[in-house]
Amino acid sequence: MASIPESFENNNNNKNPISLDHIIPPDFKNILKLPTSHIWTPSPDDHHPLTNNSEPVPIVDLASPDALALTAKASEKWGIFHVTNHGIPVNLLSEVEVQTRKLFELPVSQKLLAVRSPEGLTGYGLARMSPYFPKQMWHEGFTIMGSADHHARQLWPHGHHITFCTVMDEYQKQLKALTERIIGLLFKSLGLTQDDVKWLKPKNGSITSQAVLQLNSYPVCPDPGHAMGLAPHTDTTLLTLLYQSNTSGLEVLDDSNGWVTVQPLPGALVVNIGDLMHIISNGRFKSVLHKAVVNQTHHRISLAYFYGPPMDAKVSPAMKLVDPDHPPLYRPVTWKGYLDAKKKDFYKALGSIKYDVNDKNECN
Repeated sequence: MASIPESFENNNNNKNPISLDHIIPPDFKNILKLPTSHIWTPSPDDHHPLTNNSEPVPIVDLASPDALALTAKASEKWGIFHVTNHGIPVNLLSEVEVQTRKLFELPVSQKLLAVRSPEGLTGYGLARMSPYFPKQMWHEGFTIMGSADHHARQLWPHGHHITFCTVMDEYQKQLKALTERIIGLLFKSLGLTQDDVKWLKPKNGSITSQAVLQLNSYPVCPDPGHAMGLAPHTDTTLLTLLYQSNTSGLEVLDDSNGWVTVQPLPGALVVNIGDLMHIISNGRFKSVLHKAVVNQTHHRISLAYFYGPPMDAKVSPAMKLVDPDHPPLYRPVTWKGYLDAKKKDFYKALGSIKYDVNDKNECN
């Protein structure tokens, strides 16, 4: 797994995180100078743009007979890749972007009608990881779990929310099927069957899986060189599917090349390996560190679909991948338990559940 850049690890303030409940995104359109609250101190390792010598992020054609092997290779080396011929209509992707832009172009006073409540998971607000950093990010988001009807009605009364909800419902439906298809490919490439991962099934009557659709907005920034769209992080999920507009901004940390730009590819989606998939693969698949940068001329939009197991399902290295030469790297953990670990120490969650190599009894 890629290491954390020292500049960000030192700036991480998650020991005593400030509450997000009373912090809302500013009116970005009326900010002419980057406020002190949003100034991030750059360092030489913060940004290494894609060069001619850098290997581009892999592209996997899901219609290719080599899709299984290519998916496995990309997951092992990069932890992120584009997928084409994924089956989601281009016109649906276009409409999803149109509806997302309509939401974020609303006046701030109107967006705040759907602000995320202190105890809630959905609605309008800052990135959920914002409390773990001393500086604010140049980002606003809108989170959907299942139907967006409740918050959409707050944004658009008198029935104007219907189109937005219809588009987001259809998009989530198709993303769920695609995500499960890709997860199936990943498990198959590891030699795993459904029986091998049956422990991912829910317990105590909980739902079969958890999915969140996050709409992201990165407004035009007056000083992008000192701002941060989203700070470096890994996803806690099994898998994340990302649609990004034609404005670049996603960067991943490659062990050989530093920060590499994931250039938007028309009609493609970006697949990102999450921490839970990294655990199941016993470290074989890479949970890649990534961030979002901003620019001075274009308003960037992206939509991230986070997919994971039931909150109470125990996740651990698959037994087929464990032998005397490959001992289990991680202790079993539920998704909820892992999220709690990430809240406690944002960048050291994986390390907190890792087996001590000197503790032979625990690994037996």
